[in-house]
Amino acid sequence: MVEKIGIFGGTFDPIHVGHLVAAVNSRHAMGLDRVVMMVANVPWQKADTRTVSTAADRLALVEAAVGGVEGVEAGSLEIDRGGESYTADTLVEMRERHREAELYLIIGWDVAPALTTWERYEEVQKLATLVVVNRPGSPPPRQLTERGWRVAEVTVPNLEISSSDLRARAADGRPLDYLIPAAGVRCIRARKMYAGGG
Repeated sequence: MVEKIGIFGGTFDPIHVGHLVAAVNSRHAMGLDRVVMMVANVPWQKADTRTVSTAADRLALVEAAVGGVEGVEAGSLEIDRGGESYTADTLVEMRERHREAELYLIIGWDVAPALTTWERYEEVQKLATLVVVNRPGSPPPRQLTERGWRVAEVTVPNLEISSSDLRARAADGRPLDYLIPAAGVRCIRARKMYAGGG
């Protein structure tokens, strides 16, 4: 049997239940053996727009949040590699490590139109099948299939959760319960993440 691996990359600053809903629904719909929540080391698209929590803190938070979720795991490959995080590099390394596996790249529907701005997006197109996580009623990603991408679509409930709002809530001492898994909330508090609005 060929292993089917989903890669769901992100800053995860912080990870929240919307990310996990996307991961578990993608795993179920696509029959994936596992989904790796790949934590970006230096997210090049965000590095100049705001202060990003340390990679070690974000990895610890993802590890805590996915600890009890079957078939979902934290990935540190981009952190271990160092420098700016590019999906093309990650997929190349995953292909080298798992030569027989089928790779699936899980992205949000809102990211799909910007794929051609990614570094070496042609390699991404060759190495992985895209799993576009759509909200109910969102238009299907036809423009991707027209451009030669292998695309599957997974519809998930529309959960309006914003990482920037969660950081503000944490800084203000407001509840994070049910927005972030309980183990993740404990990790945020133990590591004093987002204190003072960071």
